[in-house]
Amino acid sequence: MNRPLRHIAVFCGVLVLALLVRATWIQFVQADELANDDNNRRVKIEAYSYPRGNIIVDGKPITDSTTTPGDFKYKRTYKNGPMYAPITGFASQGIGFSFLESTYNKLLSGKDDRLALNRAKDILTGEKPRGGDVVTTINGKAQKAAYDALTKLKAKGAVVALDPRNGNVLAMASTPSYDPSSFAAMGDAKKFAELDKDENKPLSNRALRETYAPGSTFKILTAAAALEHGVITDINAKTDSPVPYQLPLSTTKIPNDVKTADCVNGSLKTGMQWSCNNVFLETALKVGKDKMRETAEKFGFNSEVYDKDLGDLKANKSLYPEKLDKPQTALTGMGQGSLTSTPMQMAMVTAALANDGKLMMPHVVDELRGPDLSTVKKFEPKQMSQAVSADTAKKVQEMMENTVDKGTAGKAKIDGVTVGGKTGTAQHGVNVDDERPYAWFVSYAKQADGTSPVAVAVFVDPKDMDIQRSEIAGGKLGGPIAKAVMEAVLKK
Repeated sequence: MNRPLRHIAVFCGVLVLALLVRATWIQFVQADELANDDNNRRVKIEAYSYPRGNIIVDGKPITDSTTTPGDFKYKRTYKNGPMYAPITGFASQGIGFSFLESTYNKLLSGKDDRLALNRAKDILTGEKPRGGDVVTTINGKAQKAAYDALTKLKAKGAVVALDPRNGNVLAMASTPSYDPSSFAAMGDAKKFAELDKDENKPLSNRALRETYAPGSTFKILTAAAALEHGVITDINAKTDSPVPYQLPLSTTKIPNDVKTADCVNGSLKTGMQWSCNNVFLETALKVGKDKMRETAEKFGFNSEVYDKDLGDLKANKSLYPEKLDKPQTALTGMGQGSLTSTPMQMAMVTAALANDGKLMMPHVVDELRGPDLSTVKKFEPKQMSQAVSADTAKKVQEMMENTVDKGTAGKAKIDGVTVGGKTGTAQHGVNVDDERPYAWFVSYAKQADGTSPVAVAVFVDPKDMDIQRSEIAGGKLGGPIAKAVMEAVLKK
């Protein structure tokens, strides 16, 4: 072979070798990356070529799959989509996934490694892959009660209901909401864009992702901090708290919403009963910012409420600030100032107090199931902290139950049931006189054995409601909602 031909042969050999190396690299090293690339249409076509697994409430699916024309054979559908959207999220051919649909996408699509045996059987039998199911802790009646009550008010708001004993999320509603079915197909991106631009923020999960001043509902935590740190030992003892209360180092005087002489130097129990601002401003000041913050953090403040069981349903941080002067510290005692909370966080505070001080990690998934209904994973309750002692919790329960029986939280009364509750009306904005206050309500219900199967937090933003400002109060707006949710759980 002459020299030019030999060079050409070597060059061709190098090209073939490079081609083999590149092909091997793509098939074995980059395979997963390419398979999961958003621009790989074949993967999407295959993913939507069979029905998706379901999300289950009360033993019944609240999701389904239906055939559709085009390359993508199946699209996701939802039963009572707007009601369950804060839990399910969406599965959209064009937009992607959110919340449970995102967290458990591999299981629902049948691609989870724990379903490998099922996939092997499908290959042998020639059947299409099948997705697994996500079984939730949601109580369907409680969810409906929460959603219906919020929509009836035509309010922006949220409701969270927990089982204090194990952290099960029984209800999680947010309004206004959206129907995930409306943009499930590939050509529905315009509908999603409209929702995303809507100033009412229907895509926002107000129960988890928005924080607000908690107002007087925070007084239950202030009371717990004072008792836990020994600042107050007798809930019936008088306090040194005049009306109106003048903030320290300031000329500002804070009045009470309820006009009663009982608030003047009132006891902690009386202060809870009539939501006396003066009592809790003075109490927080005596406890001090460090001990107040320490107690708040034991209830979950200043950390993301996140557990692998919750997955994508993690809550934003609720904040008890670190750097506070004396006036600011006093204001946190009544849930104002720079203090912020999610509805989930206030549900956790209420649940922990109802559970004798033991705070359980909230979780919305009870079980993961394979397509053959076998259990892939069963989630177990997990304790976050002993937020306060059982003795402290029982004293706060006594005050909350008195507030329902004889005070401002009477709207939550349920015949034959022991109920504890606390109202809240929170000022907010740069100029609080120009903004309508938020309305809050927290409560729990007890069984005959003293345990509580349900604790509720209700948040209502009445900004766009057709209601007089004088009618905006946690008891009037939130109390009936909390009662309806608790009744739904108790009846089950």
